Amino acid sequence: MNILQKIGLALFTIALLIFLLANGLDSYRLSPENLSVKNEFHKKEILGAAQQLGMMEKTYGSSFAFNGDLKKAMHTAQQVLDEKAKQGLPEGVSEWDYRLGDWAMKDYALQTTKLSATGPVADNPLLFLLLTFGLGILGGLLYIVPKFGELPGIKNNGIYHNPMTRGLKVGLRGAFLGATILGVLVFGMFYLGGGWLWSLLTVIVGSFIAWRVLIKEKSKEEKPARSASPGITGWLGVLTGVLLIGFYVALYWAPQHITAWMHIVDPVSKMLSGNEASQWFLYGLLYTIVVMVMGIRMIAKYRHNKYQIIRTFSVMFFQTAIAFLLPEILVRLNQPYYDFKNIWPLNYSFFFDYNLDNLINSGGLGIFMLVWGIVLIVIGVPVITYFFGKRWYCSWVCGCGGLAETLGDPYRQLSDKSLRAWQYERWIIHAVLAFAVVMTLMVLYTYFTGSHNVLFISSDTVRAWYGFLISSAFAGVVGTGFYPLMGNRVWCRFGCPLAAYLGLVQKFKSRFRITVNGGQCISCGNCSTYCEMGIDVRAYAQRGQDIVRSSCVGCGVCSAVCPRGVLRLENNASDVQERANDLRVIHVKNGELEIENS
Repeated sequence: MNILQKIGLALFTIALLIFLLANGLDSYRLSPENLSVKNEFHKKEILGAAQQLGMMEKTYGSSFAFNGDLKKAMHTAQQVLDEKAKQGLPEGVSEWDYRLGDWAMKDYALQTTKLSATGPVADNPLLFLLLTFGLGILGGLLYIVPKFGELPGIKNNGIYHNPMTRGLKVGLRGAFLGATILGVLVFGMFYLGGGWLWSLLTVIVGSFIAWRVLIKEKSKEEKPARSASPGITGWLGVLTGVLLIGFYVALYWAPQHITAWMHIVDPVSKMLSGNEASQWFLYGLLYTIVVMVMGIRMIAKYRHNKYQIIRTFSVMFFQTAIAFLLPEILVRLNQPYYDFKNIWPLNYSFFFDYNLDNLINSGGLGIFMLVWGIVLIVIGVPVITYFFGKRWYCSWVCGCGGLAETLGDPYRQLSDKSLRAWQYERWIIHAVLAFAVVMTLMVLYTYFTGSHNVLFISSDTVRAWYGFLISSAFAGVVGTGFYPLMGNRVWCRFGCPLAAYLGLVQKFKSRFRITVNGGQCISCGNCSTYCEMGIDVRAYAQRGQDIVRSSCVGCGVCSAVCPRGVLRLENNASDVQERANDLRVIHVKNGELEIENS
């Protein structure tokens, strides 16, 4: 590490510390003007309860203390309104508008906390934007740019000995994952208002999958690869994972405690859309900056390979222009917020009633967005995947894939290549796809019939549980938070329903595959080490067998790191129907090559 990189690392560390500490620098004071409640009935009762608690004359030193009393005031108001509703609703007012629901209290708490903040961050957002985002970007670039001066090509620089990239031992990894799953299920009961049914159903489905893998399929073999150094745990990676997990927990379920971060990015949000920043704008901006900066690192690392350079520029463009900037510009033009590259079922809310109504009522552009989304699902995915495999989306367009390929690249070697992991992968990802399909059918049924139930099951509850368990806990907390613990494609391998849909087309009806020149393989293992999708590529290469796996995202890194040119990404229609059904293995017999189907 040269002096420029040390300076860059120091600047990035300072920016990160300022960013983390920013949420504790402001104070909070409630006033009638700061209570962000448009419903007059709700506002009146909440203000009355807040006055009884003495909130109006009190300054709070933390968001936790402020929200503790604000939550008490809102619960008191909720009880008062419920009692009044029993005696009769005001004329012309619906029960939905009169009563104070839990969902409304969450929104009120976030907006009120943000408006009630005062202090160095809330009063000087531009300064803190420069001290956090600005300083962090500068530090990251100073650390990355010197890598362009190194010799191009992949070097084994002790990734399993680095405290940031060597991962967790198998036992610790299992304990970490188990604790996370248990915490998610317990919190899920409270998230759905104390209902235990959906947590129980999740346990039942998970137990069935474990039974299939461990008992029915008798998968007790952890080989050929483990995803961490034996006897060693990467403490920096664990710390990074904890920070990422904490960030996603706050983002999804406690955004009222990160309002300082929203204040920091307010200037950017107002410049783009004209609105103040929400937690989702904060996430989108941070996401885009990370993809851009770490994309430069990706280019520096794989600059010896033209395919990797073009692919990295592609994910940087789609994340910045299509996923981030274009939707914000649409909002400024009073058009629906829409990400044109987000496809159902990854975009699981596409067929939700509020989204359909919003698109239909937005005129010609909204109708185009609706038709565009349906065409992508029905025609775009199968047709494009037939010609190019799932790589066209997962490795060139998708934002989740873009983050995995850039921020997650240092951790790609941690993906578990064992047979057991592959069997879990197949069952879990297709179970998520089935869940997404069933939920969507229920939502569409209730949308067209006006009913809220399907066979006595509330579609609202089903989509709330899907949003909590899959879109938040799986995709965010585990999918990204576990980069330094289980590899960079945990969500893509085990959870993404769109990846499952693309994978089914790729395996049975796609021209894409990775061809192998087995005679040149020297069994160095680079390909398997660098495979982020947990595929034991070396085993295929040693057998001379083309790689046709539904999980393969066609990133091409296995080919880029091969020192002998054994692997090649190809699109060939000659054997689309046959190659997925038979294992094509090359044998040498009496000095001649022959292909045997087995």
